[in-house]
Amino acid sequence: MEQYNIAIVGATGLVGQTFLKVIEEYKIPIGQLKLFASPQSKGKTIIFKNKAYQVDTIKEGSFKDVDYALFSAGSDVSLKYAKQAINEGAIVIDNSSAWRMKKDIPLVVPEVNMSDAYNQSLIANPNCSTIQCMPPLKALDQVYGIQSIEYNTYQAVSGAGIKGIQALETKNNHFPYDIKQTCIPQIDVFMDDDYTKEEHKMIDETKKILHRDDLKISATCVRVPVLYGHAISIRVTLNKTYQIDDIRQLMQDTLGIKLLDQPQKQIYPTSIHATGNDLIYVGRIRRDKINDQAVLLYVVADNVRKGAASNAVQIMKGLMDDEHTR
Repeated sequence: MEQYNIAIVGATGLVGQTFLKVIEEYKIPIGQLKLFASPQSKGKTIIFKNKAYQVDTIKEGSFKDVDYALFSAGSDVSLKYAKQAINEGAIVIDNSSAWRMKKDIPLVVPEVNMSDAYNQSLIANPNCSTIQCMPPLKALDQVYGIQSIEYNTYQAVSGAGIKGIQALETKNNHFPYDIKQTCIPQIDVFMDDDYTKEEHKMIDETKKILHRDDLKISATCVRVPVLYGHAISIRVTLNKTYQIDDIRQLMQDTLGIKLLDQPQKQIYPTSIHATGNDLIYVGRIRRDKINDQAVLLYVVADNVRKGAASNAVQIMKGLMDDEHTR
């Protein structure tokens, strides 16, 4: 079996650590493994498959002989080092927002638009809240056509990294208000139109991934006192009439989705279901009371796994598989 040399940038962070966990679970055949982080983490030891690896900082030649480099160390690091990794021969899959809306950089969810990543040296991983919405929305768009989308999110504190988790488990001033006592209708900074940057990400990234610049989309993103698992209520206005049972069947048949939709039995998606795996849970499917051609969905996924690390590893695996089938 062919082995691949892999580098992880941001290896000591929450997503970086999950990269390693998912790579092991997916049985990615690794030759060499290089782990990079900030100067403060240089020299730390990380155990992977019972072998000790030392964390280093990036320098000239760090990506020589690397096949794939997974970045999750923030936009500044990606902007500084991604091109170096590419020039030294690696394919970069970047989890930051640095490249997502660049015209010539593919923004990829493997179940939806994996082909956009083929023959590319730099692939962007979408925002965590965007990723989990794409498979159900792509399925609806293919069958019914979508006119508009309205997002209302309930996002876990781990979406803000280690500091977000600490704010819930102990106390710090990472959020504008004490997350242990309230939900906070702000994720990232406010823009000139009073939408947050997170809301703009969802709007813009959805259009790019679905190749639908014409879509009308609004979003309200809320931080909630949950550790893992973003939940998103989606109102989708369709071009065609539909039957609820057909929508349920469509979701059940869509790759990556687990249907949990028996509300009378209190069976519906929760963060408890999603935490620790890579499935996208869909339920609470019902007809909108305002517009007969709109449908409501409730979508939940693990934001650190499917919303970040696992999606990137799935892209990498998809590229490996494509290489073998040529």
